[in-house]
Amino acid sequence: MNGTEIALCPIRPSYFTHLSLITMPKVRLAGTVRGEKDPNREVRARLLYSLFSKGWDIYNSNGDQRISLSNIERKIIESDAFVFTPGATLEDLFKAVSVFVGYQTLDVNLAGKPTVLLNSDGSWDCLFSLLTHLNGLGTVKQDHHDYLLLAKSPEEVIELLEIARREGIPSVGREKIGTSTVGSFDTPLPADHEGSVCVFCSASIEDPAYLSDGYEFGKQLAENHLGCVSGAGNSGIMGEVVRGSVDAGGWTGGSNVPHIIELEGLPVGLSSFWLKPDIYTRMEVMIQNSDAFIIFPGGSGTVQEMLALMIFKYQGHPSMAGKPVIVFNRKDANGHAFWTPLIEMLSNWCYDDEFVVVEKLNDLIPMVQNLRQKSR
Repeated sequence: MNGTEIALCPIRPSYFTHLSLITMPKVRLAGTVRGEKDPNREVRARLLYSLFSKGWDIYNSNGDQRISLSNIERKIIESDAFVFTPGATLEDLFKAVSVFVGYQTLDVNLAGKPTVLLNSDGSWDCLFSLLTHLNGLGTVKQDHHDYLLLAKSPEEVIELLEIARREGIPSVGREKIGTSTVGSFDTPLPADHEGSVCVFCSASIEDPAYLSDGYEFGKQLAENHLGCVSGAGNSGIMGEVVRGSVDAGGWTGGSNVPHIIELEGLPVGLSSFWLKPDIYTRMEVMIQNSDAFIIFPGGSGTVQEMLALMIFKYQGHPSMAGKPVIVFNRKDANGHAFWTPLIEMLSNWCYDDEFVVVEKLNDLIPMVQNLRQKSR
């Protein structure tokens, strides 16, 4: 070899083969960049650098990907972890609550996948206050702090992700009660049908007063020739609403997913049932088959559903055209209103006419009828 020659070390082909097999864990970043003057732009840049330098492949780094009910489960499947940025929006709240609901309902596509919320601006405080309120009422059994991990800095996000991936996601303390073999079926709407009302509510409340309200409201729907649409759960208020409607001879429709049916079962007497693969397309078919919505006392799943309705309202989605949303802010024996923290949280994002609040059970049906009449 003379002075002008360069000796190259031979590289085995297997070296490149090995490199091609290395896959970086994928983190899905939620949150939107609102232009060059966004106050959270700098902290997002630090977060991106921290994630990438620690070996994470980043989805949605620019904050420009849109999530819909029909594609959100696919986005969950293709991700290994989830990080939410400061400046929480209504859509961000919906996605974070959706992940928490997925943990609660043992969604296999979320198994072992941690979620961290970067709360350097305090924009996530309102959601955590609401979930704390529901935990105190017993409709959220788990401590959300164990599943939606709060960080104050990009560096803490990395630390929490690494701890969670190493130690895993805490058990939610639920077990399946059976297997699901049911398929979809349909019964035509009755000739005297005046419309269908979707009841979003708790499947876990055991308080007899709340259960009695659910049963009574189901009866009232049937007596007023209004169909009852629900999440087709057999327990809690959800089961009682269906039973009340069925016992009064009403039409009942519902949607559920296999892994939740295996946890809660199905109520007897459904007129129509729409089996869906995930909780998002489940919500979609319930919205499509309803003419009005009642937000009964519930848990994080009910919060998720209310947020979906408000996002659709804000977007002018055709499936919500002329459909009223009513929050049943029921007061307990001590005069404490159930949904006040939710109403206060939504006041930051929603317009006055996007939902109405009713405090008495017997006022719900008249309000539905009045609002539907005005929208015609």
